[in-house]
Amino acid sequence: QVQLVESGGGLVQAGGSLRLSCEASGGIFRINEMAWYRQAPGKQRELVAAVSDSGLTRYADSVKGRFTISRGSVKSSMFLQMNSLKSDDTAVYYCNLVRAYGPWGSEMGFWGKGTLVTVSS
Repeated sequence: QVQLVESGGGLVQAGGSLRLSCEASGGIFRINEMAWYRQAPGKQRELVAAVSDSGLTRYADSVKGRFTISRGSVKSSMFLQMNSLKSDDTAVYYCNLVRAYGPWGSEMGFWGKGTLVTVSS
């Protein structure tokens, strides 16, 4: 079973930077996509950034130009470099992995437990 562990969250002042990491283990093959989501208090979970197995990236409009998603040289690792942080970025950040299975490429998603990012204004 796939396990995802996030790290790197913490308290930072507005305008500062943080780097989040996600380490995947267990059954990590046929990965289609890895992504970062976040959930702020009282709000729905939203996509922050995603990277496909081929390296294509996509970002939420609210983080474009400030956040950068990347995969490690070992494909089980993923990172999110967050610069120019704002109070609106305060949320629990979750690592997500989508992998294919079966002969027809069905997909299954997995989640980490999240890491809290707090941006003070």
